[in-house]
Amino acid sequence: MTNRRKFLKKIVAFFTLFLSGCGWRLAKVESNFTSSNQSDKLYIYTWTQYTDQQLLTTFTTQTGMKVIADVYESNDVILAKLQAGGGGTYSIIYPSDYMVQKMAEKGLLLEIDHSRLIGLDNLFPQFHNPIYDPHNRYSVPFNWGTTGLLYNSEKLTNSPEDWEYLWQNQDQLNKRFTLLNDVREVMGATLKMLGYSYNSQNENEIKQAYQKLKLLKPAIAAFDTDAWQNKILAGDLSIAMCYSADAVKISKENPKLKFVIPRSGSSLWTDTIVIPKSNPNIAGAYAWINLILQPDIAGKISERLYISTPNRAGFEQLPKTIQENTNLFPPEALLAKCERLTPLGKFEEVYDRYWTELLT
Repeated sequence: MTNRRKFLKKIVAFFTLFLSGCGWRLAKVESNFTSSNQSDKLYIYTWTQYTDQQLLTTFTTQTGMKVIADVYESNDVILAKLQAGGGGTYSIIYPSDYMVQKMAEKGLLLEIDHSRLIGLDNLFPQFHNPIYDPHNRYSVPFNWGTTGLLYNSEKLTNSPEDWEYLWQNQDQLNKRFTLLNDVREVMGATLKMLGYSYNSQNENEIKQAYQKLKLLKPAIAAFDTDAWQNKILAGDLSIAMCYSADAVKISKENPKLKFVIPRSGSSLWTDTIVIPKSNPNIAGAYAWINLILQPDIAGKISERLYISTPNRAGFEQLPKTIQENTNLFPPEALLAKCERLTPLGKFEEVYDRYWTELLT
């Protein structure tokens, strides 16, 4: 997932107080931890919505290690921290699929010793040899999903089926919808609608997507990855481009909110667990991964956090209502139209240039 899930400024103070009290901290809260041997502690770096106190407690009970978890708002934050040498605290981090590839190419990740893993064969077949990390050389999948549109079925007379709905209903939706604050997702969705690849490296196609978005921009309430959640619950928005994991969580609070994966296709993403080369607690890192791979643990995490487990054995332990939730586990026919975001090297500068023009 790209520059995802930016924090709500209004709740930063809340998270600082609440999460720090139960083992979770905002990443901006610096630690006094040094790179010396700290085998009784495990520092992890993860996404906000993966905060799960029960998991931390289970790990401490099983291993005796205390877990300290920092949370962040984007993949770029993780990369920048590791490159700047500020990631020495962490033994476990949770980058998205395309970022695993970037980090591996930059020599930032430890190659995983599969002989130290228990339960890797519990994964669904498609997660054993992912395109972003062949043979799980550097990563183990934690959660996966799609990108789509969450809409208020009470406010909209006709439900969206594809990305083009936003353009077709631009007047009706004026300032009542948001797009992700993410160049690859927004440009990718528009490219897909135009019949191109999410990962196009044709500048003419990128320009067409930019021109299409420029027509839509006056009606967009905001480019926003997180703050839309409170707004759509309050009724201030009719529709939001978002990640399936967020959509499932929000729709639990208001069943009138429905999620749709556009029929022309969308992005398919996986958040993973990796071990940075600078890790100070390698034994703790493998113990954490092995805990996540346990079928009963994977299933319970999926239930508590409303996420799509890549663990087949864990999936089989889920209630039928969750197994049959097509927002969490879409049908294969629809997934076949989706694409993973892949690093584009120097060509990403083209995306960034048009994105900057769009935002300004």
